Amino acid sequence: MLVPKRVKHRREFRGKMRGEAKGGKEIAFGEYGIKALENHWITNRQIEAARIAMTRYMKRGGKVWIKIFPHKSYTSKGVGVRMGNGKGAPEGWVAVVKREKVLFEVAGVPEEVAREALRLASNKLPIKTKFVTRAETTETDGDK
Repeated sequence: MLVPKRVKHRREFRGKMRGEAKGGKEIAFGEYGIKALENHWITNRQIEAARIAMTRYMKRGGKVWIKIFPHKSYTSKGVGVRMGNGKGAPEGWVAVVKREKVLFEVAGVPEEVAREALRLASNKLPIKTKFVTRAETTETDGDK
């Protein structure tokens, strides 16, 4: 499970999720990837479930890169706790994902295998995603 080794402040604000991703829009390591089409929080459990689904389908062949990391903690208060009395205890970790961000990359497998593996991974995520290749991401971002 992905969690930070250590953090300075464990309880942070929720923040805004407006706009596009600043970086990570291109495929940097692999040949194929999935790109987020929406802004959302993705938990460390969802990232791990997607990774397992991908690697199982590829029968541990090829290479997988995870381009997101859950740096942000989220808190919750217990059931039946009254209003007030400060912020709740840290509950888990999330990655803030903005649209156009490449989430996972794959290399070393044929396109059909990569497409199906990434489809299975995207089913584990709470957002809409799109299958992209290295050629697609470099040519569209190069025009801007």
